[in-house]
Amino acid sequence: MAKGLDVVALGGNAIIPAGGRGTIDEQRDLTSYTMSQVAGLIASGRKVILTHGNGPIVGNIVERNEAVKNRIPPMPLDICGADSQGGIGYMLQQCLRNELQLRDLPSHVVAIVSQVVVDADDEAFEYPTKPIGPFYTEDKAVELEHEKGWAMKNDADRGFRRVVPSPKPLEIVETEVIKRLLATGTVVIAVGGGGIPVVREEGVLKGIEAVIDKDKAAAALAKEIGAERLIILTGVEEVYVGFGTPKQKPLGKVRLSEIKKLYESGEFPPGSMGPKVEAAIEFLEKGGREVIISHARKLRDACEGKAGTHIIPD
Repeated sequence: MAKGLDVVALGGNAIIPAGGRGTIDEQRDLTSYTMSQVAGLIASGRKVILTHGNGPIVGNIVERNEAVKNRIPPMPLDICGADSQGGIGYMLQQCLRNELQLRDLPSHVVAIVSQVVVDADDEAFEYPTKPIGPFYTEDKAVELEHEKGWAMKNDADRGFRRVVPSPKPLEIVETEVIKRLLATGTVVIAVGGGGIPVVREEGVLKGIEAVIDKDKAAAALAKEIGAERLIILTGVEEVYVGFGTPKQKPLGKVRLSEIKKLYESGEFPPGSMGPKVEAAIEFLEKGGREVIISHARKLRDACEGKAGTHIIPD
C-alpha cells in the first residue's frame, strides 16, 4: 500500500455548477475552486490521483455528433469518451497547476487518456442501462433501433434516449505508467468518465460501445495502485439512510459490515448512491483503509473529519 496516497473521484458537480448554463467560464470558475481544495490536500502532505466524471459533457459530444452527421462522420462512443477525457483533463490539469504554483508547491500535473479493460461477455452487454446523448421522439427512437442497432428507452417520460451497457471495470491499462509518474512526485489525472472501455481480442485492445461507472473505475484504480483512501465527491454532504423521507438520517462514521448490510437491503438506489457505496465496499474489501463520501465543496472538512461519511474496515 502506498502510504499517504488518496484517489479523489470528482463528480460532475465539481466541474459544472448545478443550475448553470454549462459555459466554459462557469466550468473554469468551479474547477478552480475545487482544485484549490485539492491543492490544500496536497499541501497537507498527501499524494493525490484525480479521477472525474464526464456527464453531461460526453453526452454533449454525442449530441454534436448527431447534429452534424450529414457533414461530418459521427465518431463511436469510445472516441467520444476519449474526447471528454482530454478536454476535462486539460481544464483540471491547468487549474490544479495554477493553484499549486500559488502555494509555491511542486506543480507537475498530467492528465492521461486512460483505457479500462472489461469482459466482452459481461452480462451488462445483454442489459444496457446507461442513458446517453439527446432525447428523441418514439418514432425516431424506433428508426435508430433499426438503423444503428441502438437500444432505446423511455427516460422518465421526457423522451427516448439511447442506453448503453455499463460493464464492470477489470483492469486499468495505464496503471504502471501512473505508478511511475507518482514516483516522480507528479499529480496524475486518470480514468476520466470511468475510462474508455476496451476489450482484448487475440491480445489486442479494442474500444467498445459502453460506459463504465466512474466511481467503480476509481475504486479499481485505487486498488491497483495501493491507495490508502478513496474520496468520492458528489452532490450531498453525507450518505443517508431513508434519503428523502421523514426518517432521513446521515451516516457519519460507519463500519464496512454495517454499510454492506444496508446496501444489500436495498437502502441505496442503483441510480443514486448505490454505485458509490458499491465502489466503497469493493475498495475496502481489497485492503483499502478508508472511503470518504462527501460534497465537492467539503473536501477539506471531510479530510479533517468535520464532514462527510467515513467508511472504515471492521
